Amino acid sequence: MRRAVVTGVGVVAPGGVGREEFWNRIVDGKPAIRRVSAFDPSGFRSQIAAEVDFDPAAHGLTPREIRRMDRFAQLAVVCADEAVGDSGLDLAAADRDRMGVSLGSAVGATITLEDEYVVASDRGRHWDVDHRHLQPFLYQALVPSSAATELAVRFGARGPAAVVSTGCTSGIDSIGRALQLIQDGEADVMLAGASDAPISPITVACFDAIRATTPDNDDPEQASRPFDAGRKGFVLGEGAAMLVVEELEHARRRGARVYCEITGYAARANGFHMTGLRPDGYELGEAVADAMRQARLNPEDVGYISAHGSGTKQNDRHETAAYKRALGERARHIPISSIKSVVGHSLGAIGSIEMAACALVLDRGVAPPTANLTTPDPECDLDYTPLVAREVTARHALSAGSGFGGFQSAMVFSKPVFCEPVFSEPVFSAPVSSAPASSTPAPSKLGGVA
Repeated sequence: MRRAVVTGVGVVAPGGVGREEFWNRIVDGKPAIRRVSAFDPSGFRSQIAAEVDFDPAAHGLTPREIRRMDRFAQLAVVCADEAVGDSGLDLAAADRDRMGVSLGSAVGATITLEDEYVVASDRGRHWDVDHRHLQPFLYQALVPSSAATELAVRFGARGPAAVVSTGCTSGIDSIGRALQLIQDGEADVMLAGASDAPISPITVACFDAIRATTPDNDDPEQASRPFDAGRKGFVLGEGAAMLVVEELEHARRRGARVYCEITGYAARANGFHMTGLRPDGYELGEAVADAMRQARLNPEDVGYISAHGSGTKQNDRHETAAYKRALGERARHIPISSIKSVVGHSLGAIGSIEMAACALVLDRGVAPPTANLTTPDPECDLDYTPLVAREVTARHALSAGSGFGGFQSAMVFSKPVFCEPVFSEPVFSAPVSSAPASSTPAPSKLGGVA
């Protein structure tokens, strides 16, 4: 079996552009959430979001590229630039026929499509729109695959290229597709990850309609509260993460440093409801168990879990049940955290951002905290790493994702035995705990789930 490793990481997330800004933010546990500034949110139920302070020109994009690409594509390109640079990949010497792109996105070019409709319809006044007022690159906004094309052209990748769109699991599934293409011998190098820039009136209205986002607008930094008894919904975010995924021997031949190996990936559908979840966590538990089987792991081997942890009561309880189902009693002793408490929920992008976090956790030996977790929900009685980062010695990290439409995915990153740490600087500035919190939450009603 051909093996796949991660040799480069690039991140654009709320609170900072770049891998190090992202890492410092999530380890410090300082939420990058504020009142929406992209438009006037005063008419909406939820008026806050995790926005990225992003200037595409400052990060090397030309005026033509900025005009041509929607914000989600811009974020992906800047991430990919960082990831390729981090990997040390020599593009001039690379076999571009063996290099591909796997990009995830849930909502694609939402901002451009909405903005252009507003112009064409004169703010909805006209049913028959006048196409002469539209920008010439509107087709690129219509088809999400255009972002994969942008990446392929930028790096000269002539191997497989596609966009994966499976809702909020797109970020995991895009990396999973890259893994499978390398395993199957279709590529040696893949640019894999996801990007979404959904902070627009239409997106906010959609989540308002189903009351999925939090109405806690008065204190934005405290509003994202995964697994906390006081949570009222998730906080919309934006961002991107791209990884350079390589066939192991290809990476070793060129002397690449390696963050981790992708050792397991599985996806399930619940066939149950568009936005609802079965309370027993069956499908997500099956995805976790399958990913672990592929990685040849026992529950005792898992040293860290990056949770989906959206901050909705339904999802948090469903996810807790899934970990108990898949991991048994061991689930109570694994450090688990939700970085959505800091960077919000960037829909399809968040899975790749969370996988980037897993790669950094394995590399740097620190588990980021779940911010704002002050009063645990009794039905979410696992070790969700409240408030303070923690030193860990994990060799295997698991991440799980759950998406509207019934999508459930899980992935395992493992530190290869030959891999030495690649980071030698001080890794964080926040206080770090070396042991779990002393208080143990009360047993939950889900305690009987095996």
